[in-house]
Amino acid sequence: MLLAIIVAVLAAVIAIVVIAAALAVRANRSTPSVGATKGVSQLDTVGVGTSPFERRTSARAARDGEVTVGSSEDPTAAKKPSDGLGTRFAAVGALAAGIFAVLASKLWTMQILGNSEYANAAEQNLYTTVKTPAPRGCIYDTNGVPLAVNRPAQAVLADPEVADNRDVVRRLSTVLGVPVNVLFQRIKDASGGAQSLRVLGQDVRLRDVAFIAEHADAFPGVTVEERSLREYPYGALAAHVLGYTSNVTPEIMENKTEGREILSIDTVGTAGVEATYDSYLAGEHGESKVMVDANGRRISVMSNIDDSKGSDVYLTIDARAQYVADRALADLIAPREGIIGTGKGCKGAVVALDVTDGSVVVMSSFPTFDPTNFTGAFSQDLMDKYNSEEAYAPLNNNVVSGQFMAASTFKAFTSLAGLEYGFASESSSWNCTGEWDGFDTGVVQKCWNHAGHGTLDLYGGIVNSCDTVFYEIGKAFYDHGPEGSGDLPDTALQEYIEQFGFGERTGIDLGGEAVGLIPTPAWKAEHWRNVPSEAVWRGGDYTNMIIGQGDVLVTPLQIACAYAGVATGTIMRPHLLKEVRNSAGETVVTFEPEVSRTPEVTEAHLTYVRDALHDMVRESHSVAPLFEEAGIDAAGKSGTGEKQDQNDTAWFVAYAPFDDPKYVVACVVEQGGGGSDTAAPVVAEVMAELMADAAGTSTVTIERVAGSPGESVEITVDSGGRED
Repeated sequence: MLLAIIVAVLAAVIAIVVIAAALAVRANRSTPSVGATKGVSQLDTVGVGTSPFERRTSARAARDGEVTVGSSEDPTAAKKPSDGLGTRFAAVGALAAGIFAVLASKLWTMQILGNSEYANAAEQNLYTTVKTPAPRGCIYDTNGVPLAVNRPAQAVLADPEVADNRDVVRRLSTVLGVPVNVLFQRIKDASGGAQSLRVLGQDVRLRDVAFIAEHADAFPGVTVEERSLREYPYGALAAHVLGYTSNVTPEIMENKTEGREILSIDTVGTAGVEATYDSYLAGEHGESKVMVDANGRRISVMSNIDDSKGSDVYLTIDARAQYVADRALADLIAPREGIIGTGKGCKGAVVALDVTDGSVVVMSSFPTFDPTNFTGAFSQDLMDKYNSEEAYAPLNNNVVSGQFMAASTFKAFTSLAGLEYGFASESSSWNCTGEWDGFDTGVVQKCWNHAGHGTLDLYGGIVNSCDTVFYEIGKAFYDHGPEGSGDLPDTALQEYIEQFGFGERTGIDLGGEAVGLIPTPAWKAEHWRNVPSEAVWRGGDYTNMIIGQGDVLVTPLQIACAYAGVATGTIMRPHLLKEVRNSAGETVVTFEPEVSRTPEVTEAHLTYVRDALHDMVRESHSVAPLFEEAGIDAAGKSGTGEKQDQNDTAWFVAYAPFDDPKYVVACVVEQGGGGSDTAAPVVAEVMAELMADAAGTSTVTIERVAGSPGESVEITVDSGGRED
C-alpha cells in the first residue's frame, strides 16, 4: 500500500513539471521580440496619414531614441520572455501544493488512522474459521441402561478445491459407490465454512478407507477422519420412544429453533426423544482457525477448539419391562420372522405409567423399526416398503398416535357418569336377555353374551361387561336430553367423560400425538353434512358411545391416563424425561411431576367402580389366573371392539397394587380377538416385570429386538363374535 502511494506521488510531481514546461514553451512562442515591437511602432508612427514633416520628425526621433508625440506605444510597456510566467508558475505551484496536501492527508489516514482496520482485513483474508460436528449426547433408561449411544466411524472428507479435479471425483465415486453429481453437491456445500472439509461419505467401509490411504497420490485433497455415529445397541427396543436421527435437509435448516446452530455437517433428531430433546443432545461444534492462501486454499491449521459432546438424557423408561412388552407384542402378532398375520392381530401397543408421577415406564408399539437403519440417510427401498399397506405403518407410534375404538374399557367412565346423574345407583338393576330394543324401533342391539346375563346391577354390569346395563344408562341420557325432557344438554355425557382427558392430547413430551374422538351432535352434523339423513343425532348414538363403540376413538395413552385417574383420583401429565446430565455428569434438568387434571368425581362413586374393576380381574376365569400366578392384586377391565369385516380389537387395562396403586398398564391389539384372551396376558406379563424390577428381583436379560421386515400375510377373519 505504501509503495503504491509513493508511486502515485512521483507520478503527480512528474505531471506537474511537464505541465510547467509546456506552459513555458507556449509563453515563449506567443510573446513578440523587442525588434518586432519596434517595427510595429515604426509602422504605427510612420504609416499612412502623417505629414512629411511628422514622418521626418518621427524618423529622427526614432534614431535618437526619443518618443514622438504621435507614437501609440508606451516604451515602458515593452514585454520580455519572462513576462507573465511568474503568475502561471504561481498557479501551478499552488496546484502542486494542493495535490501534495491531499496525498499527504490520505497517506496519513491510511497509515495511521486506518492501520488497525486494514490489519484486521488482512487478517481475515489470511485466516478463516471452520467448524466440525460434535458427538450427540447418549440416551439411557431410568436405571442407566444405554439405549442410544455413539460409535466411531470412518468419514471421507475433501478440500473444497477437489471439485476442480473431475478425475479425483470420479475415482471417489467408484470407491464410495456414490454418484458423481452427488459428490459434487457435497463438495460445493459450504454451510460449514468456505474452507471447511466436505463430508463425502460417513461410516465408510474399512477396505475403502484403506484403498484411499494406499493410493493417496490418486486422491489429492482427500482425507479420512474418525467421527461418531449414532448407534442403538438393542436395535428396535423402545424404537418409537427413541425415534431416530438424520442428516440435515433444507427443510430442517429453514425450520430450526431460534438460537440453535445447525450446519449441514450435523446429525439432528428427526423423531421421538431424539427430536424432542435435540437441543440437549446436540453438542457444541469444534472450531479450527485455518491459514489460507490468496486462492482460498487451506495451508495449515493455526489453532483448534475441540468439539463438546451433547448432554445425556435419562428417560423414565424401564428397559427390562420395555423388552418384555416389545417381545410379547412381536411374539403375539408376528411370531414367524416378524411377518404380520402369522399370529394374532395386525398391530398393537402397550403403555405403562407410574400413576404417582406420570412417568412412562413402558411404551411399546408394533410393528416396529430399527432406528439404526434411519441414521444419516434413509434407505429409500426400506421407506417404500414401510409405506406400503402390507407393512401396517411400522414408523407410526400406536401408543400416542394410534386411534382405536375404546370398547368396554370405556364402561369405567360411563358408569361413573351414570352414577353422577342418578341414572344408576347401588340399588339399580336391569334384566339382560342378550338383546335390547329400548327405543322400540325394531332395531335390536345385542349384548356380547347373546344368551344374556339375567338380572344385574351396575356392579355386575361392570364385572361381566354387560352391554344391556349400559344401553339403559345411555337411553337415560337421551331421554333427559333436548329430544326428551330437556333436563340435560345434549353433551352432558360427553362433557363428563372428557374430564378424564378423552378428546384431548395428554401433553406427553413426544410429537405426533392424536386427540381421539368423543362424538357430539355438532360433530355428527358436520361429519355427515353431505348426507342429511345420517347427520341427525339419535338415541343409538348414546347407546353406541356408552359402550365405547360407534364413533368413539381413543389412544392407548389416553386410556392409561384415564385409568390412573380412576385409581388415584388425579391424572398426572405423562412424561418420558427423567433428567439431563451435562458432559461433567452433573444433573442440569430434572422433570417435575405435574397434575394434568383432577376429575370432579364423587369419592363414593369412585370406590364403587374401583371395587367392581377389582372383582372383574378376580372373577374372570381367563384373567384371574394370570395375575394370581404373578402374585399381583390388580383391578382392571377388558374390552373387545367390533368392526365390520374385521376381527375384533382386543383391549385390556389394569392397575396395581389395588390398595396402593403404583402402575397402570394398557394393551390393545387390532384384529386380535377377545380382550381377556389376547391382551390380558400381555398386561399381566408386563405388570409382573415392573413389580419384580421395582423389588430388585428381575431376572430378565435384555436382548436385541428386531425391526419389522415390512411384510404380512392375509389375516383370516373369524366371525365368532365378541367374548367380553
